[in-house]
Amino acid sequence: MESRGQTAEIMIAEARKALWVMVGFLAVIWVLQIPNWLSGYALSREYGVQAWNPETLPGIISSAFLHWSWEHIEGNSGPLFVFGFLAAYRGVAKFLSVTALIVLVSGLGEWFTADPDAVGAGASGVVFGYFGYVLVRGVFDRHLIDIVIGVVMALSFAYQFTGLLPQEGIGWQAHLFGFLAGTVGGWIFRDRRAAASKPAAPPASGGSRSSLHKELDDLGL
Repeated sequence: MESRGQTAEIMIAEARKALWVMVGFLAVIWVLQIPNWLSGYALSREYGVQAWNPETLPGIISSAFLHWSWEHIEGNSGPLFVFGFLAAYRGVAKFLSVTALIVLVSGLGEWFTADPDAVGAGASGVVFGYFGYVLVRGVFDRHLIDIVIGVVMALSFAYQFTGLLPQEGIGWQAHLFGFLAGTVGGWIFRDRRAAASKPAAPPASGGSRSSLHKELDDLGL
């Protein structure tokens, strides 16, 4: 059985991996933005998603790495890093599975429901997917600290929910399906071992506080 010190070391190592994964992700999309911009955003047009066009099906994946302007990529980069890191810090392997689900569902949802005359590109569907995942993960995993993080993120970024509503000129379909994929991913990739180890009996008085202290100890805080 792992000690709290070992658990904290593992989580710190995973958090470091998560940090580098997100730095790498951002580096890729920013590097791609340079030739995309120089070509007049031909990459976004060629490798983006156009609804009901079979030729653009590969764009379900590639479109998440492309943007339409410097303002577009700047607006996505901050939330992408914050939500992505919070989604990844408990385990990069699980995070990659969650990311694959979000990218596929977000892209397919856009392909089936978006305006056929428009071409969609951008990482915002992934951003909303991570957002949804962070909101629900603590509930499914039964990690109190993650529940707290989810509540704080929901309150701090409440304005993000407006991106799920139909808006002219905005790829809200990718946002909505990405968000749904993230919430479903929280259940699919839940920590079953942690859930199974929880006692069935109701906690004694002060149990919530003790659980929070244990979570903080596990994180080395």
